[in-house]
Amino acid sequence: MKLNRILQISEIIKTKSCFLLGPRLTGKSTLLRTQLPDAPSWNLLNASTYRELASDPTLIRQELLALKSHPTCVVIDEVQLLPELLNEVHLMIEEYGYKFVLTGSSARALRRKGVNLLAGRARTLKFHPFVWPELGSEFDLTRALNFGLMPSVYLSENPNSELSDYAGTYLRQEVAAEGLSRNMPAFSRFLEVAALCNGQQIDFSSLASDSQVKRSTVVGWFEILKDTLLATELPVWNQGTKRKAVSTAKYYLFDLGVVRNLAGRADFSPKGVEFGNAFEHFMFLELQTACDYGRYQSLHYWRTSTQFEVDFILDSQFAIEVKAKTHIAQSDLKGLRALAEEHGKRISIVVCLCEKQLRMDDVWVFPYGEFLKLMWSGELKKLNDKD
Repeated sequence: MKLNRILQISEIIKTKSCFLLGPRLTGKSTLLRTQLPDAPSWNLLNASTYRELASDPTLIRQELLALKSHPTCVVIDEVQLLPELLNEVHLMIEEYGYKFVLTGSSARALRRKGVNLLAGRARTLKFHPFVWPELGSEFDLTRALNFGLMPSVYLSENPNSELSDYAGTYLRQEVAAEGLSRNMPAFSRFLEVAALCNGQQIDFSSLASDSQVKRSTVVGWFEILKDTLLATELPVWNQGTKRKAVSTAKYYLFDLGVVRNLAGRADFSPKGVEFGNAFEHFMFLELQTACDYGRYQSLHYWRTSTQFEVDFILDSQFAIEVKAKTHIAQSDLKGLRALAEEHGKRISIVVCLCEKQLRMDDVWVFPYGEFLKLMWSGELKKLNDKD
């Protein structure tokens, strides 16, 4: 099945080399084969390729210079496995004018080894699993909430098996590569508890107790999840003066299916708290991906010590509440009302499972598909003109 991805590497690479970073199985290699089919490439997951380049990094330069024509760009997959190659890449950019796409699944591995990160000569782009507009008519909300949107899982005939393999093998391999293999039982407990806390404010002390390790260890493990792009921190939007805002960030794992698998949950039914949490997580991933792909600038959440909360603040302009409900009541708008009282007028939005767009006083109510259409197209910004 051919599905177009939103991120257009073929356009980006025309002006500058780039790091394309994202967890494995998000589709980085498929994206590059589709958009850059003629680019010379080296995949460091290939054992023989790895051995050859580890023994002599200049082999890439020798092979490129032997080509009859100067390629538009060059691809190196999973560059964090051999970060020493970046010195050679730097030389080829400077002296020969090559442009590179360098994929990886761990920014931490590159930083930890203190290697040359090309000194600003390459953009850093985060790559995500599928998002709503990429799937088009192939999108199914219940499937997405249960199995996530990693391409190989979402499109699989046996997604639960794929998820079990991913969580049971890849995640632990990735962690072992980060130097934690000596404490894998504790880390496995941590992953399960972190999945259960997905989308919540994190009490590191409580989480450390549940994982049976020190608090500092848990803090470090969350940093590793962020550095390996397996988790994203959602910071607090704190610009108020009347009500005291909380200061604790939330964390979301990168994929809905991975969260469900690690937490040991059964498939979600269209009702209940778990379905609602998964729906909120889905909307977070859409919003965060839109930010990482350059459509918007920032994403936060807002919560006061008196428990008023708004799920997402997009670009400090849009206040967004997510409700897995078909009918919205005035009581669902309390957080948006409190935010408006605290910070003045904003574009207030409820995203839900209703069938038609509504207006409840100064609050827009959108079916999730209609909201995502506006958000991804940029038409969301035109709501200002309608107020």
